[in-house]
Amino acid sequence: MTAPSIPTWPVVTDDSRCPCLSTLPYGECCAPAHRGEQPSPTAERLMRSRYSAFVVGDEPYLLATWHPKTRPTRVELDRAQRFFRLDIVSTSGGGMLATTGTVEFVARYKLDGHAAELHETSRFLAEFGRWFYLDGTIHAHG
Repeated sequence: MTAPSIPTWPVVTDDSRCPCLSTLPYGECCAPAHRGEQPSPTAERLMRSRYSAFVVGDEPYLLATWHPKTRPTRVELDRAQRFFRLDIVSTSGGGMLATTGTVEFVARYKLDGHAAELHETSRFLAEFGRWFYLDGTIHAHG
């Protein structure tokens, strides 16, 4: 009997459309943040880069951009969960000169062939010129 294969993370090249669905290619949008070349300049850009990290399976980036006060000891992403669409609902604060910000978003994904979504309002803090994810409130769908 053969063990089920473990799905691999999608490969996103620098020329591919960025997974966060901005108008920019990955190499000009979220990739520089993922590679540590350039921190995200705003809370929304950090949110987008974190979403893209979920798409490509970049667990170290998720940990590095999580605020130390609320950061878990590790992140283990489910390889079967495939995020495919990000919609930014609203932002508050979070600009280049701000120290706090919120981003409300809906992230759509498939898991075991079933479509689902995560609707969250995330809080972000900027410290020493870098934005960090602090925590989020999940919106219930009813």
